[in-house]
Amino acid sequence: MTIVIGLISGTSVDGIDAVLVDVTGYRIDLQVQLLAATTYPYSENLRSQILDVCSGASLSMPEFAELDDAIAQEFATAALTISQKYGIKAQLIGSHGQTVYHRPPSQQLGYSLQLGRGEVIANLTGVTTISNFRAADIAAGGEGAPLVPCVDVYLLSHPEYTRCIQNLGGIGNVTYLKIQNSFESQNSKVKIQKLEVSESQKEKELVTSLTSSQAVLGWDTGPGNTLLDLAVEHLSQGSKTYDKNGEWAASGEPCQELVEAWLKQDFFQQKPPKSTGRELFGKNYLFNCLTDAEKYNLSAADILATLTELTAASINHSYRNFLPSLPDQILLSGGGCHNLYLKERIEKLLAPIPVITTAEVGVDVDFKEAIAMAVLGYWHSLEIPCNLPEVTGAKTKVMLGEIHRWNT
Repeated sequence: MTIVIGLISGTSVDGIDAVLVDVTGYRIDLQVQLLAATTYPYSENLRSQILDVCSGASLSMPEFAELDDAIAQEFATAALTISQKYGIKAQLIGSHGQTVYHRPPSQQLGYSLQLGRGEVIANLTGVTTISNFRAADIAAGGEGAPLVPCVDVYLLSHPEYTRCIQNLGGIGNVTYLKIQNSFESQNSKVKIQKLEVSESQKEKELVTSLTSSQAVLGWDTGPGNTLLDLAVEHLSQGSKTYDKNGEWAASGEPCQELVEAWLKQDFFQQKPPKSTGRELFGKNYLFNCLTDAEKYNLSAADILATLTELTAASINHSYRNFLPSLPDQILLSGGGCHNLYLKERIEKLLAPIPVITTAEVGVDVDFKEAIAMAVLGYWHSLEIPCNLPEVTGAKTKVMLGEIHRWNT
């Protein structure tokens, strides 16, 4: 039994998601119990600084160092607060940090920068911290993202259903999981068979089968909450930051002609592996969309409905063009799960495939990625290579993360 804190702030930059989990097992026999979960919002000033940097604002090196320190201090505070609040001492912290820049590989290696240094978190909390999870995969020629599919395969594979795990975060991403007979299902929750010897030949064969080509796939599908939140803030002149339950978009009518034109753009046509971020689907993209929409005389609600439709349509497009076959089930996670209009449009476009949430099979929709960071940190402590080259495009399997030890 290992108590691990998982920390992440996503592309939406809403705040730090923190979880306390009890992790046991290896991979096939992985068991994760969620003990506590909380989101710690950034201060308005810090969030504004992060968003400015994500949008390309220039910083001097002293300013950059101060921002990196401030984010690390916030992550450390989140870890200390959740531990103290619930009276549970963690043995490890797995911290993704805050992504401020992501460049997928093309003619050169990719590059991805997460602020919030693990060594600072370890020093401030007194807990060994694993961070910088993307770097090793990128060094091996991969995209460095998405990383969560390597955890999804052990927590959400099913013996009877092929599943797509669709994250609706700031950026949308999918994990495709083929039917896996090494897993059992009980009471609508995934139960993972235990092996007597965790590193036995049997487990190695099962791990190879689970992560073989076409058994697990994954990539970024396109825009998610980030583009919608930017649109809401712009269209409301700053009075709103998000579309609660998707009610504003639901009151409009999407312009299908615009959606079809946008889907012809390079990213949507690019075959996986692929990843993206605010660098593509940020403010400039929104303003280009608004310019495209001018000739259609759309209302604010129509514009928001059209951008919501783009997210749903990009998911539908990805599934129908890049999956070996459509799934038996779609499980949604991330903040976009609370956008009921977006969920409705995904259901409509991919009917009759059932669309549910990961919460319905025992994995919290709002904290799944923080749980994954805890697992990645745990796996690093066991020296387990856990990237998926078939997902990221890396040339080889590597250990993810850098460890910053704290010896009491």
